[in-house]
Amino acid sequence: MRDSKTTPRADALARVRSGEKYRTSQGFTAIRDGVKARALPERPAPAGKPSWLRARAPAGAGFDAVRSIVREHRLATVCEEAKCPNIGECWNAGTATIMLMGAVCTRACRFCAVDTGNPRGWLDADEPLNVARSVALMKLRYVVLTSVNRDDLPDGGAGHYAACIRAIKEDNAATAVEALTPDFQGKLADIETVVAAGLDVFAQNIETVRRLTHPVRDARAGYEQTLRVLEHAKRHRPRVLTKTSVMLGLGESAAEIAQTLDDVRAVGVDIVTLGQYLRPTLHHLPVERFVAPAEFATYRQWALARGFLECVAGPLVRSSYRAEQALNRNNAGLSNEVATEGT
Repeated sequence: MRDSKTTPRADALARVRSGEKYRTSQGFTAIRDGVKARALPERPAPAGKPSWLRARAPAGAGFDAVRSIVREHRLATVCEEAKCPNIGECWNAGTATIMLMGAVCTRACRFCAVDTGNPRGWLDADEPLNVARSVALMKLRYVVLTSVNRDDLPDGGAGHYAACIRAIKEDNAATAVEALTPDFQGKLADIETVVAAGLDVFAQNIETVRRLTHPVRDARAGYEQTLRVLEHAKRHRPRVLTKTSVMLGLGESAAEIAQTLDDVRAVGVDIVTLGQYLRPTLHHLPVERFVAPAEFATYRQWALARGFLECVAGPLVRSSYRAEQALNRNNAGLSNEVATEGT
């Protein structure tokens, strides 16, 4: 049975189309899928999705069990909110990326399908305990915590992140924790709050190459700002692994990919992931091209040659996909040679 606290939001969203405003169960307004309906410039679109981008429909006992835990504990997951193509695989494996601080983001990046609005300081005080209990119930050895941007909070939610990390570690001492965080507007003290909370991996996504940062990312985000965040996290806690992710297929050149790898490695990033951008709705940026699996294999070799501990690369790779396998030095078990059979 659904938790009554999640029912209003689910019912509201069922009646709202992509790009339209709605009122959340907490009383503030948001935009469905994050970007208002708008007419984008017409441009030639690449041919239909290639075979290597097929993903299995989400189903199975493991998927149902994780979904039940997520609903019972009133959790949001980036798996659902960002329309991740790997949700079936990951949830059937008993893993999920938990999205903290609700499902409404204060920013409106043009690639992202998370709802946009101003939560006006709302936070679920029970979330740290609920997250820790969920991790225990799912018996996770590795958990990824991510979140919406919360520019409405004085610390961007850094203290809430830290509380969730500590709660997980108190109840699940052997569980490794990765925090895929916002940029906290570049405020170094907030980054320190999160990094010092006992996590194992700190991630902040640079998303795209410098030239395409705007309009791909919200105007409050920035290429250099993300580099500073990652650099400070590494300097503050050198033993914590740092990680970032880049989407391909937005119009970047091979030279720009190489430069981005150079830039993030120069600030001490240990792990990088590369995946194909997929347009979540017609209101979001179009795909400029579909990157072939062989190209992803090449870019992975470029990254390894630059000294990254690992580069997880492939068409369906997302920043937290198979995150627990990232240090096995085997592309997280992916084989781009057989990607046409589905991943």
